[in-house]
Amino acid sequence: MGLWSRFTQLFKVKASKALDRAENPADTLDYSYTRQLELLQKVKRGVAEVVTAKKRLQMQTEKLEQSVVRLDSQARQALAGGREDLARMALERKVLIQNQLQDLDQQIAGLEGQQETLVQQERTLAAKVDAFRTQKEVIKAQYSAAEAQVKIGEATTGLSGEMSDVGLAVQRAHDKTEQMRARAAAVEELVETGALDDLSAPGSSELDRQIAAMSADAQIDSEMAKLRAEVEAPKTAPELTEAVQQPAADEQARAPEVADSPAEDRPST
Repeated sequence: MGLWSRFTQLFKVKASKALDRAENPADTLDYSYTRQLELLQKVKRGVAEVVTAKKRLQMQTEKLEQSVVRLDSQARQALAGGREDLARMALERKVLIQNQLQDLDQQIAGLEGQQETLVQQERTLAAKVDAFRTQKEVIKAQYSAAEAQVKIGEATTGLSGEMSDVGLAVQRAHDKTEQMRARAAAVEELVETGALDDLSAPGSSELDRQIAAMSADAQIDSEMAKLRAEVEAPKTAPELTEAVQQPAADEQARAPEVADSPAEDRPST
């Protein structure tokens, strides 16, 4: 096989595949239906032309029949008037017209046969076209349903290009999200352990954090001491009250003793 033959065969194969992908059965059926309608219209026009020609021949036959009657009358009148030559001439024309009438009758009969054939063909073709129209609509509906089913199946299983692209985009977004989350967790862990300084906060060095922790501990100790004092305060308050009230009671007990003592015991004024 020569180079040109291989190239020709390859071109035919590629062109056939391209045409097969581009071909739409619905469009093909519609085109075939349109062509059948055109053929049906041609048959109808043929029937109309045959009928027209037959009518024209029939009109010509009627005129010739009228001529035959007129020539027969003229021949009778000429013979009655003693003009045998004129009568003979009229009869000769009559015979010629009668021969023409016979030819016209044969032509009319042939046209009638053609008319019947064309009418029958028109009816048969019209029935076929109508049946094809019904079949065409059924096939188109089935093709549309099958095409929709294929598209739904491809969309569901992700076989179509669009769904594949969407799936890949979602997967890439998911991978990027997981990567960013992992990086954020790593940075947070490094900041907490002190391996990485938090530049967004003031005093973010390790020394600052330790001093801040010490201040926090001191503040916590102060708060604990204050809280402990508040908790122990209700227990010590009654003891202080008793200590204050005991000297006053002793003083009141000694007062009557001083009043009952003799006067000599009192100092002189």
